[in-house]
Amino acid sequence: MPCTSELSRSQEYLSFRSSVPLRKIVVDADGTKGWKVYDSSPKTVKCPLVCLPPVSGTADIYFRQILGLAAKGYRVISAEPPVYWNVKEWCDGFRKLLDYMELDKVHIFGASLGGFLAQKFAESNSHCPRVVSLILCNTFTDTSVFSYNESATVFWILPSLILKRMLMGNFSSDKVDGEIIDAIDFMVERLESLTQPELASRLTMNCVNCYVEPQKICHLPVTIMDVFDEYALSNGVREEMYKCYPNAKLAHLKSGGNFPYLSRSAEVNLHLQIHLRQFEGTEYAASEKIKI
Repeated sequence: MPCTSELSRSQEYLSFRSSVPLRKIVVDADGTKGWKVYDSSPKTVKCPLVCLPPVSGTADIYFRQILGLAAKGYRVISAEPPVYWNVKEWCDGFRKLLDYMELDKVHIFGASLGGFLAQKFAESNSHCPRVVSLILCNTFTDTSVFSYNESATVFWILPSLILKRMLMGNFSSDKVDGEIIDAIDFMVERLESLTQPELASRLTMNCVNCYVEPQKICHLPVTIMDVFDEYALSNGVREEMYKCYPNAKLAHLKSGGNFPYLSRSAEVNLHLQIHLRQFEGTEYAASEKIKI
């Protein structure tokens, strides 16, 4: 597929692709489920920041976090899952990925579906914690907020075109600036690259009835990051997030649309550093001090 978006052609993105290799890590016994992973240095950091994409995202959507934070000594991993049809399967797969990468503990930055799955993973491992902290961006705690609950069980047979159309409705916006338009173009390109099973499985997890039990994880350090311009979720969903995590730190961005990690990467990266700063000097530090 030819890359037509501004961001795909940018020097910054091309430099990312040439300097950070894409790995495919197969974690299941029958050898079919391969995670796509970008892993920045330094590998000596044993409690990195792992970024999880939304439904329409691929692992490279966090290239500005990987480049920006790696330059400051942080180890950032972006992990894109293979096809999983339910949350339990996904959590098992993610745990195997962490085992394979020899990561006992991680910080997770998740956007939209990625944020929901980050919470579910922390919850499913609460008896033997693997997640040190969470940064949750434009995300939710309960899938019943989506209007496709009833039809989610048939996503697996719907053609790609219909699935893509369902998502495209959330992308468009009138009152946006050039950076948000560039971010949307880049994400549309990523969406176009996904196969029918990839898209159907992610939408199924996004929409089949499921909710987070925050009482199991609300003791974790949490930062809730959200934007105050137009994005796909309602204010009610945002308020519910605040209620579930009353002690969370709030990182508000005045604007940024659905994909602020692309459109407002400097602000997002600053908030990520502020969140991770509390772990500096401990065994859960996500960075090594850069020697000057």
